[in-house]
Amino acid sequence: MRQTKIFSGSSHPELAALISERLGHPLSPLNTRKFSNGETGVEIGCSVRNEDVYLIQSGSGKVNDNLMELLILVSACKTSSARRITAVLPYFPYSKQSKAKNKRSAITAKMIANMLTMAGVDHIITLDLHSSQMQGFFNKPVDNLYAEPAIANWIRSTVPDYCDGIVVSKNAGGAKRVTSLADTLDLDFALIHNDPNHYEKNTRPYFDDETSAQEVQMPHNQPEYCLTLVGDVKDKVVFVLDDIIDKCGSFVEAADYLMKVGKAKRVIIIATHGVLSGDALVTLEKCQSISQVVVTNTYPIPPERRALSTKLVVIDISTTLSEAIRRTHNGESISFLFNNSL
Repeated sequence: MRQTKIFSGSSHPELAALISERLGHPLSPLNTRKFSNGETGVEIGCSVRNEDVYLIQSGSGKVNDNLMELLILVSACKTSSARRITAVLPYFPYSKQSKAKNKRSAITAKMIANMLTMAGVDHIITLDLHSSQMQGFFNKPVDNLYAEPAIANWIRSTVPDYCDGIVVSKNAGGAKRVTSLADTLDLDFALIHNDPNHYEKNTRPYFDDETSAQEVQMPHNQPEYCLTLVGDVKDKVVFVLDDIIDKCGSFVEAADYLMKVGKAKRVIIIATHGVLSGDALVTLEKCQSISQVVVTNTYPIPPERRALSTKLVVIDISTTLSEAIRRTHNGESISFLFNNSL
């Protein structure tokens, strides 16, 4: 890759190293530091004049520091006469704030898009945006890659009885994502409807195969929502799919419901971005209804946190990102990556 420089920010050096290794192109020197007053400093250690520059920086726990570091790095490359600047954001920061939650809230993801554009970004490569309409926030090209091919490949190669499985969305918002994976694997899909306005006292009614009313005692510390399963998961391997797993309460609740009420064979949680805030890993480990938790390595999970759960599986997505960089640099189409795992 001639006339190319690849820089790694502070957020996810492990993923950046994997991308660099797969491209056979070393990471360029970069010095980042914190001043005594808390400000961020960035110094590029090589010339980028008339070069294609790729900046790898994912969202992480220190999201504001890493975002500011990326903006400063983009500006430094711009003022150093880089030919084209591509920001590779495996997990786009603030992506969950892509719409106004109420009348007085901000659409923060759009503000981040504006900040990147004003700093000098010419192109964005990201993975599984929380809302696909976010691509319209930019007036620069955005390639929104999908983790679905890698996830489907993992299911085919790791779950021997996946043909007897079903893909489930834990809410209506994830239906499109779930139906796409179900079509890829040639499986059925189902949907859990969660009605927060329907409260019940200590129990949730449901109907078994004989249509007789049953009562399932739910934990007192859980909100008493009424869950409705649209589909049949009985004696099936259930893949509960979403783009982000942060706080895991809804996943645990859905898994318990699928096992106790739906009579599922086992439940596997799958998400592209494993944010897993707070004690989420410990909670998932303790949940007997969940057999595995599968995420990609778009979001950094330190080894000490991975050790908290024996159920955690991390899929390497660096092949997809490195191929996207290679194809972008060579002016090739990346549409092949939307439906194929490398």
